[in-house]
Formats: sequence, C-alpha cells, structure tokens
Amino acid sequence: MVVSAVGFTLIVQVVGGRAQVLVVARDVPAGQVLRPGDLRVVEAAVEAGVVPVRDRSTVLGRQARVPLVAGALLAPGQVGASAAFPPTGFSQVALAVEPGGVPPDLSLGERVALLAGPAGVGMVKGEAEEKPASVVTGTVTGVRAPEAVGGPRVVTVLVETGAARRAAQLEHPRMVVLPAEGREAP
Repeated sequence: MVVSAVGFTLIVQVVGGRAQVLVVARDVPAGQVLRPGDLRVVEAAVEAGVVPVRDRSTVLGRQARVPLVAGALLAPGQVGASAAFPPTGFSQVALAVEPGGVPPDLSLGERVALLAGPAGVGMVKGEAEEKPASVVTGTVTGVRAPEAVGGPRVVTVLVETGAARRAAQLEHPRMVVLPAEGREAP
C-alpha cells in the first residue's frame, strides 16, 4: 500500500507540473530564422530549460543557433542573434551517397561511421598516391532526398575538423549507423 501511495504522489507531482511549451514542428537548419510554422505547442511535464509558450515572441524572428530536430522541445540557448554551429573544433561535410550506401531510415542526430565504398575499398584519394583510409565518425546533421530516381542522397555529417578532409575524400562513401553510446566503429 505504501508503494502505491508513493507512486500516486509522484504521478500527481509530474502531472501537476505540466505546462504549455514550444516544440520544433519541422527540422530547422542552423542559421535559419524561426517562423511561426517552425514551432508548435504541446503540454508537457517540465521544470526548466525549455521555452514556455508565453515566450514565443522572444524566439520567433531569431536564428537557430544549432540544427533543430522536429519533435524536440525548444531550449532558450538554441536560438539567438547568430548561429553557433558548427561548434569549435568541428566541421560539416556533405557527401553524395549512392543508393544502398546509407540506411533508408537514416535521420538527423544519428552517429555514423563513414567508410569508403566498393570502388574505393579502403582507399582515400591522395595528392601523390592512394593510402589506406581510416574510419571517420560523426553525427548526421542533414539528409536530402535524391534529385532523381536512383540518384545519390546528400548526407551532411558533423565531424571533428581534423577528420573533415579524410571524410570529404572518401570514394563512394558508405555510412554505418553506430550505437548512440559505446564503442566506435572498427
């Protein structure tokens, strides 16, 4: 009986703390100015760190400082006068990935390993000669559908700046989705 009373008390506390807050309605790239259609209102059990609906006017017309993902609660630090993305020490690399080179359900925020594809198995184009490629890991920040049937998808990945050149030089890149945490790619 005591467990039920404690559980009921916790549920009442959470439900009692519900508020109307802003949620990202569609993916918004860093630097884009927020418009009314980019946000929607939900009721959620929250404490702090999110933008309440009453502060909507303070975020509309401001830039997304980082890429915003549809369905995520909006935090005050994610909008500002200018984009703060990519963060220091990181760069974005856009790769044209051929059909079959990336999972069909790849989405923003997933960690991936970037590998050379079949035509360039294990090799990176170099100025003087080809050399073995090392795996580059990063986070997906953009996915664009092919412009034509059977064409490549453009996937943008946030990588450490030191690895950006290696990632950009991968021939026929392939992407493997990694666990959110844990060991890196082989």
